[in-house]
Amino acid sequence: MRVDVAANVRAVEGRIARAARAAGRDPSEILLVAVSKTVDVERIREAIDARVPALGENRVQEAKGKIDLLGRPIPWHLVGTLQTNKAKDAVVLFDLIHSLDRVELARELDRRARGQGKVVDALVEVNVAGEATKAGFLPDQLKDAFEALAPLNGIRVRGLMTMPPLAEDPEASRPRFRQLRELATLVNGWGFERVEMTHLSMGMSGDFEVAVEEGATIVRIGTAIFGPRRSLGGGLRPPSEPPLKVARAKPALETDREPAAEDEDEH
Repeated sequence: MRVDVAANVRAVEGRIARAARAAGRDPSEILLVAVSKTVDVERIREAIDARVPALGENRVQEAKGKIDLLGRPIPWHLVGTLQTNKAKDAVVLFDLIHSLDRVELARELDRRARGQGKVVDALVEVNVAGEATKAGFLPDQLKDAFEALAPLNGIRVRGLMTMPPLAEDPEASRPRFRQLRELATLVNGWGFERVEMTHLSMGMSGDFEVAVEEGATIVRIGTAIFGPRRSLGGGLRPPSEPPLKVARAKPALETDREPAAEDEDEH
């Protein structure tokens, strides 16, 4: 069945607007990022024609091919885990990196950005629930993490990102979204240079309305716009199917473990 991408974009925008107004917020405060991982170029063009404000990709190589074909009519965001050896390309390709999850990665992004005479915008990823299968700094690691980021002139932190535990009930994510908002307030109080808590990237197809109610400024929406994902084997993956995760040890600040691959998180 053909997916009506334009109609889906309008429907998602309407849901964002209703959730924002219910929370006493201006809907224009929330940026919709259409997550186009595994999505063909024609459907992405439909989203662009429907005036979606930004596109999000999980994999650097996939994004590079699409950007070569489509250009930059709107901003491109990286929403998946970034391997350190892809930092050079990421600095060139993406307008915002949502997944700054390791000090080692931050240093490499800083080096690559300064080498190109630019400053890269990034969000610090927070593992709010302390899940062993998720990337990101634990909440009690954030102060040390920001102290390590402070000397890096090639990075500008624009906010925080999180992905709560997978749950059938969107309300189960509310405490985690609220926690991220409270952490942003805490970080703001530390007064680090080149750190702004302008953005909270939280909320995907199954829970973005709750995220908006809790203060999200960026929502990452894939299946609600483009339909079911194609799996790695080429078949369709239902939106309700749990995402494929890469197991990794509990995050550390200095002894960073390189991710085995960029995550295939469901959006």
